[in-house]
Amino acid sequence: MRAPLFLISLALSSAACSDGTGYAERAGVETEPTSPTANATPVAAKAQELEEETDRYLFAYGWPAEASAEPGLAKIMKTKADALRARLVADADEDWDAAQGAEYTPRQHSASMEWKVVADLPRYLSLSGEMASYSGGAHGMYGVQSLVWDREEEQAVDGIALFNSPVALEQALGQRLCDTLNAERSERRGFAVEPDSDNMFDKCPGLDEATVLVGSSTGKSFDRLAVYFGPYVAGAYAEGAYELDFPVTASVIDAVKPAYAGAFSVKR
Repeated sequence: MRAPLFLISLALSSAACSDGTGYAERAGVETEPTSPTANATPVAAKAQELEEETDRYLFAYGWPAEASAEPGLAKIMKTKADALRARLVADADEDWDAAQGAEYTPRQHSASMEWKVVADLPRYLSLSGEMASYSGGAHGMYGVQSLVWDREEEQAVDGIALFNSPVALEQALGQRLCDTLNAERSERRGFAVEPDSDNMFDKCPGLDEATVLVGSSTGKSFDRLAVYFGPYVAGAYAEGAYELDFPVTASVIDAVKPAYAGAFSVKR
């Protein structure tokens, strides 16, 4: 289970950026890629961390050096960071302003996103974005986003967009999807899922409710994928998120859009 941001201790700087957004921008030292692929090579770009903390909110956003090495992708990351911070500030200000003159102080809001390399192929860079937020309720929320950067087209798409449709990928995975999910549910709950249960958390969610990440064991092609169901999708909040791993098979490749089919191979 991924920990919500409000349970994570962050050491943040409150210095202002030169661009006036208010958060501190820190470029990391030059690093080699964190991709688990076999043929990864060092890059000259630097990982980025955008951070800010005030009494009202806590903000953090980061992406790896591999993303910084792609100017178009780095621009997208900065735009996403600015948008997340703007929503956070607006929500926190609304909460605090509404409490003016009241006998209580709102809790500090928070929002974070950390992008990590899933696979680094010659043409494609697959990233996962771990997100978390808290707005003063009983608990925070968290989840994962997918982004695949096409270096030739200079275009970013969601992982599921590589496939003809969520339903097409569901059909390609077949019964393995539900069987794998139910095996994990049973292990966490301590009892088997009833096949005919009417409980919403016993049903098998569709991939339109999931995040799909594409990975590689060779660094040459996508040969594995992960299906991520966030809190409240496949189980109660206390169960945490479910991340299920699958090898790429011929049926999975059949579900890939023709434009991306060459990027996939059957897992050996």
